[in-house]
Amino acid sequence: MNPKRRLFAASVAVLGVSALINGASAAGKDDKEKGKGKGKAKHKNGKQLLGDKIKKNGKQVLETNGPSTVSVDVKDGKVAGMSVKHSAKGELPVTKYKTKTKLASADVMKFASMQQVQLQDLGIVYIGYAYYDDYGNEQIYWYPYEMIYDGDTGAVEYIPVY
Repeated sequence: MNPKRRLFAASVAVLGVSALINGASAAGKDDKEKGKGKGKAKHKNGKQLLGDKIKKNGKQVLETNGPSTVSVDVKDGKVAGMSVKHSAKGELPVTKYKTKTKLASADVMKFASMQQVQLQDLGIVYIGYAYYDDYGNEQIYWYPYEMIYDGDTGAVEYIPVY
């Protein structure tokens, strides 16, 4: 191949890659604007937020996050589910996760890469309930397995994105 053809082929390849990158970032931007994008995950200690409300059956409000009110259903001293009601959109979808890594603690958040190996070796399981807020951030409320009424039924394995 002569040098002019190589330059032309390289230019076409670079333009094609840049078009793919721009298209992918534009699609991600649209998803985030709709509140369905993969924003930053915010891990919260559901056990700490619930506190003594675990002793009373029924719907218990954990917190209000902007226009969204986060509530858990308590049954016989255990968390039976979580619901999120948005003031304008109504009920938001909630995803149930499970993991062996402690992602939320009482004082600070710990990333999976920082976690000690001993916790994973003990087989401790955590169940998290998550929803996407108006900014595309995933809000996840973590509980020890023992606090969940139906265990990990319907929970999908949580894989953190760094």
